[in-house]
Amino acid sequence: MAAQKELLEELRIRRDDAPRQKTPRWLLLGIAAVIVLITGFWWQRTTRAATVRTAPVRESSAGGSGRVLNASGYVTARRRATVSAKTTGKVKDVLVEEGLTVKEGQVVGRLDDATASVNLALAEAQLNSTRQAVQETEVRLKQANITLRRTNSLVAEKVSSQSALDTAQSDVDALEAHLNQLREEIAVAQRQVGVRKQEMDDNIIRAPFTGVVISKDAQPGEMVSPISAGGGFTRTGICTLVDMSSLEVEVDVNESYIARVHPRQRVEATLDAYPDWRIPAYVFTTIPSADRQKATMKVRIKFDKLDARILPDMGVKVAFLEESSPKAAAPHSRVLIPKAAVHNEAGRDVVYVVLGDTLERRAVTLGNPEGEDVAVTAGLSAGELVVIEGPPDLANTGKVRVQ
Repeated sequence: MAAQKELLEELRIRRDDAPRQKTPRWLLLGIAAVIVLITGFWWQRTTRAATVRTAPVRESSAGGSGRVLNASGYVTARRRATVSAKTTGKVKDVLVEEGLTVKEGQVVGRLDDATASVNLALAEAQLNSTRQAVQETEVRLKQANITLRRTNSLVAEKVSSQSALDTAQSDVDALEAHLNQLREEIAVAQRQVGVRKQEMDDNIIRAPFTGVVISKDAQPGEMVSPISAGGGFTRTGICTLVDMSSLEVEVDVNESYIARVHPRQRVEATLDAYPDWRIPAYVFTTIPSADRQKATMKVRIKFDKLDARILPDMGVKVAFLEESSPKAAAPHSRVLIPKAAVHNEAGRDVVYVVLGDTLERRAVTLGNPEGEDVAVTAGLSAGELVVIEGPPDLANTGKVRVQ
């Protein structure tokens, strides 16, 4: 019995003697790498600041002036000139650069005046020669008068003949006539010198009015001409000058709506470069001529106050305003935001408001659109910042940085 029991004990498998199965090391390393990647991605999404562009929520008055017409055009200058010389010549110096402010009469360039200088020297020499001839003739006339008086005495004493007296008299008359001619020639020579000096002065190019240089059109060594020379090697001016105090807006209005525009009408202008800046302006005049090709009429608009940000040839959008009736209801405030700030999510209009460095998703109630803006009747307050441009996954963005 004891022998059988010992035999059974030898056949029993003990748990401590069974071989242990170890987890492969590469599997453990892979799991750790996946955990690190997930943690890093989560940390980057929660700590990296996304760049967004914002626009302020603006307050407006619903009972004030309303927009009756929208149009677009460009900023233009009433005083703009291509500064050129009076004569054709080669450029010697250009004394201006783009962006430089010049005063009226300031020298902006010079032409080569070598030929004009030689002509002036020649005219002055001719003037001096004529003056010398006058002095010589005056001496000869003085001597002729002495001879005439002497001959006259001799004729009175019957020592000389009448013929000699006539000859002496004719000599005096001839010299007086020649002297008068020379004096006229002096006047002509003086005027000739004046012409040559004017030619010298014409080689100096001056600013016709006070303004800002917006382009430099010629370089030293090039030819300039006040008229087109029929080729690509001759410039027509030294620079282009603009009087910044004469900036205004010109817009084309469809002739079907021109009745809505009248002088002194209030206008709200918006530059394409600064879409959030509303510039007060007014209608100056309507040019009494229509464009038959486009069926439009040109309207001139002046700014209430000029600003350094307003530059020639900038694109601008204008809204013609209509003054409210005195019997109209009292105005109530409302706010405006750019249309780009509104998103439609699940059938609701929402915006993203920047609060410090985070975003808040907020549902809003929209009113009527006004050009590039839209009115908000509920959900926003004036002064808040709304996102108008950001990453595609704006709803999942953590921190933000305003551009």
